[in-house]
Amino acid sequence: MALKTKVKEYREKAGLKQSELAELVHARRETIVHLENGRYNPSLKLAMDIANVFHATVEELFEFTDN
Repeated sequence: MALKTKVKEYREKAGLKQSELAELVHARRETIVHLENGRYNPSLKLAMDIANVFHATVEELFEFTDN
């Protein structure tokens, strides 16, 4: 299973830079980069913090796919 994310889409709609999102959720910019590129699975807390920034649910931002 692979984790598909819409974080980049939501971040760009909100007009945020990766570094700005990282600061809002107390993460490193590199973490956001890896998350958007599908190379990092976030902790539940980080996923919830990101969802809160965008007033979205975790399910709206993250989805497991068969590949």
